[in-house]
Amino acid sequence: MYNTDLPARAELPSSRQLLRSTAIAFVSASVLLVAAVLPAEYGIDPTGIGRLLGLTKMGEIKTTLAAEAAQEIPPAVENRAAPVAQAQAAAVTAPEAPSPAGAPSNAADAVSITLKPGQAAEVKLDMRKGAKVTYRWASSGGGVNFDTHGDPPNAPKDFYHGYGKGRDTKQHEGVIEAAFDGKHGWFWRNRSPAEVTVTLKTSGEYTGIKRVL
Repeated sequence: MYNTDLPARAELPSSRQLLRSTAIAFVSASVLLVAAVLPAEYGIDPTGIGRLLGLTKMGEIKTTLAAEAAQEIPPAVENRAAPVAQAQAAAVTAPEAPSPAGAPSNAADAVSITLKPGQAAEVKLDMRKGAKVTYRWASSGGGVNFDTHGDPPNAPKDFYHGYGKGRDTKQHEGVIEAAFDGKHGWFWRNRSPAEVTVTLKTSGEYTGIKRVL
């Protein structure tokens, strides 16, 4: 066991020294916040140091990506009710009549939608669990951001089931196999400075097609 001598009172820092150290630490943290953290995280650069160090550009990219991600979230399911026939510049061919008892039938459709800069659209298919649909869409005039996903009836808040997504894409094709009974399809947003036209072609097991945004 070791004995340690307690420091003499004269060796302890005075209240003035403690206040001075606290003030220095506060000022240092404030300088770091203004000069580095704000530019790097939020693109805010009141001193100009962040731009010289390349931090402001990093923050601007982060805020832009966060804003775009928030805007790419499709609207709530209960607000999706407008049929494709009501969509401006949309042409939809009527699917075949459904089989008895609402069983999926082999249907084929073509939809064309023109999107202004910043505008979004969404098209959904009514599908039973396990049903498959082959699709191909292409955009003329520029690329679009897209999100392929599905919604079950009475989906809980913040529910999301995705089949794939991308940015600044001019075409995409594949097969959707419904993971559950419900609506399955595509959300597009035009992030280019000019109008683009998205043309979607579908073929497979579904009983209806609607533009819901």
